[in-house]
Amino acid sequence: MTGMNYSRPALLIALCAAFVSAQTPAPATLTIKGDIPATLTLTVDEIAKMPHETVTIPDQDGTRIDYQGVPLREILKKAGAPSGKDLRGKALTTYILAKAHDGYEVVYTVGELAPEFGNASILVADQRDGKPLFGYQGPLRLVCPNDKAGARSVRMLETLEVVRLQK
Repeated sequence: MTGMNYSRPALLIALCAAFVSAQTPAPATLTIKGDIPATLTLTVDEIAKMPHETVTIPDQDGTRIDYQGVPLREILKKAGAPSGKDLRGKALTTYILAKAHDGYEVVYTVGELAPEFGNASILVADQRDGKPLFGYQGPLRLVCPNDKAGARSVRMLETLEVVRLQK
């Protein structure tokens, strides 16, 4: 630690504070913001009341896991993101930046979610095998059952930012 003068107690306090903040659970809300008519914040309870679907994905040990949740396209539609007949021309330059509580981020395009185009079945899951998501999994998680690698299945999901490149 060249150039920094930390006493041992100060370093221990800083490390403990970083550990505690890393252990802070994700908020029990999902915020959808950006290039939409108005920011929408949904609680986990509100998401639980929306129509759910189930997807099954393989776990690392070969077992199958069922995730239950709301299709991402339905949450985006509720927030006013382009969909259906409005998904033409410049609207197809829209992407979704999904952000996790731990800073992890991934991108989806509205075209890959739309039934008219990619029709990807991506869920905002709130349950795993019929039970609420536990600890580092939730309370919300994006699940992409058709991806070959699980890197876009964002755990501890807290924000969806709608970004339209061409206005």
